[in-house]
Amino acid sequence: MASASACELTSLSATDALSAFRAGTLAPSELLTATIARIDAVNGDRNTGINAFTELLFDDAIAAARVADNSYALARREGTPTPALLGIPVVTKEKHGLAGRSLSQGLTACRGETAHANHPVVDRILAAGGLIHARTTSPEFSCATVTHSPIWGVTRNPWNLAASPGGSSGGAGSALAAGMATLATASDIAGSTRIPAGFTGTVGYKAPYGRVPGLPPLAADWYRGDGPMGRTVADTALLSAVMSGRHPLDHGSWGANGIRPDAEQLRGPEAARGLRIGLDLTLGDYPVAASVRANTERVARQLEAAGAEIVPVILPWTTEQITRTTFAHFGHILGPAMAALTAGTEDQLAAYTGQFIADAARAAQGVSLPESLALDAALQCELADAMTGLDALLTPTQAVEMLDAAGDYLDGIDVVDGNGNVRHLDHYWEAHMTSPFNVANRCPVLSVPSGVSSVGVPTGVQIVGHPFDEAMVFRVGSAIEALVGMPAHLDRIYPTAG
Repeated sequence: MASASACELTSLSATDALSAFRAGTLAPSELLTATIARIDAVNGDRNTGINAFTELLFDDAIAAARVADNSYALARREGTPTPALLGIPVVTKEKHGLAGRSLSQGLTACRGETAHANHPVVDRILAAGGLIHARTTSPEFSCATVTHSPIWGVTRNPWNLAASPGGSSGGAGSALAAGMATLATASDIAGSTRIPAGFTGTVGYKAPYGRVPGLPPLAADWYRGDGPMGRTVADTALLSAVMSGRHPLDHGSWGANGIRPDAEQLRGPEAARGLRIGLDLTLGDYPVAASVRANTERVARQLEAAGAEIVPVILPWTTEQITRTTFAHFGHILGPAMAALTAGTEDQLAAYTGQFIADAARAAQGVSLPESLALDAALQCELADAMTGLDALLTPTQAVEMLDAAGDYLDGIDVVDGNGNVRHLDHYWEAHMTSPFNVANRCPVLSVPSGVSSVGVPTGVQIVGHPFDEAMVFRVGSAIEALVGMPAHLDRIYPTAG
């Protein structure tokens, strides 16, 4: 691949890059050099650019890439195996602490704080040979579905710079979509992995609760989880295998490390044959934009043509019910934790952070924790009933075509549904269709691209599996990926750059 352009190199999947490393047709240092050049060419500044990063770690990554070059040369001579991610450029979300580096989580009040040790997923990526060359932006304390903060400015969507990449893992989604990373870490408590995956045409995975270890005490929040993002289903499964598994710091973590779907499960369109897949276009009464709905229906038709049985499903949910359920939960755990962390610095918070804390506190008034658990259980039972006899459930990732990059949405959001009707949602989080599956957080959920909306921003679909059935969502995801035919990321985004 010596004659390949920087764009061609930075559009490589991780699995293809690893094959080239092993064959000796590409060196890790070459891919990293191209990735750094790509960042220099397209990331831009915090005011008008993509602005996906909080920190660049090029020197450390370059040194590690040279070591990886030598390791592959030795492995080729001696026929020895190499670590799972050796030489792959990976970006990590700033909240995934790197020892001695910033751990502000976007909060002005926490500016200058540093991590005392690596986050478990960071340790595992480094042990697998990944090259952490940059750290990515998020909103304050990852509590918004847009990505901007007073510390880091506005992160924009490479597909449409007026649009947000979503949040809270918005920097990760933008970096992947623009070819500035091959893999990325993310986190998800209400959709923070899947929402940016949907808006940036990438793949994001929310594993069952505890499958990917987190850090106490908030690792005990059963809505949350850390996870992988990539540009392909196989890449995302690869990073998931590296990140997942029992860890001594997280007593809620479980399962073996290094487990990934095999070739039989990730076999493209053939993977759909014989499956019964439920289709719910609105998850009750979500007002879904016409282009999002059309793209989801197209995915379902293609799965059906590939041999799947598509079964219409109507869940009895309302956005009001889901918001009441989730915010009562946040009002007992995340909201108080954020309030304690930011006490005395309320005047320094982004407007959306203050509103989240207030909304969570208000939602929990009069709803005890046991009552909150009952709300969770009701939604979980409804989902279980709907998925009886099905292998997986298919639904849109987002209901709207885009969010404004710098938007706060303090007064909610007006959305236009598939019939052209305008509806006002009191909370803009209701524009995403992800949070029910944080309530049902033992269910694995994979978001994969479904097309592009009328405003030039990608759309995504979620594949929801039965509790702990990780292999099924990757199986269905591989079929959709092969069938949908999304535009190549770097051909569509900044086609003359690099």
